[in-house]
Amino acid sequence: MMVRRAIQSSIFLCAVRVLLVLALTLFVKAPPARAELQWETAQREQLRLRIVALAAAYPRSSVFSTDEVFIAEMQISHDESRLVKLIYAFLPYQPRLSEYGLDYSLVHEMSALRDPSCDESLHQLLTVQKSDGSVERNDIKYSTDSPVLDVKHERGILHCYRTTPEEYAKAIHDPVQHPQFSLKLRK
Repeated sequence: MMVRRAIQSSIFLCAVRVLLVLALTLFVKAPPARAELQWETAQREQLRLRIVALAAAYPRSSVFSTDEVFIAEMQISHDESRLVKLIYAFLPYQPRLSEYGLDYSLVHEMSALRDPSCDESLHQLLTVQKSDGSVERNDIKYSTDSPVLDVKHERGILHCYRTTPEEYAKAIHDPVQHPQFSLKLRK
């Protein structure tokens, strides 16, 4: 009987110690952990653009995302625009952007993410370096009635934007009398 009481009292003392430790940890205030993200969250931009040319269209995957790469004229203001690179990523069950038609008179409205990591010059976008070191011009497919690209006079870097079918809003038919830039690469 004495042994039983000794065991019960030691169990009781252990339980009291555990409760005391828990109470102290709850009442002692430690400074809160500070977790701050060190990168900016990406902001989507609303774009209005015309497709000038389809620069690359990869075979549709039956499992993974597939990309189409376009050269587009982005409308900055009513009378100002610039060339940009647009990467349109779609899943196997989603439509390609090129299926809406490569027509320069269509103004496409969408939101897109600016991605500086894929910026490149028009020359880089339109040429492919082969394994033997030679450079070959990439075959591109122009939109109907689009201006012709002039690689020799286009020295700037094309800003790159990424978008998906979920971010595509609509296409508006808006014929252009005179393109904002004259480009002369088309054969």
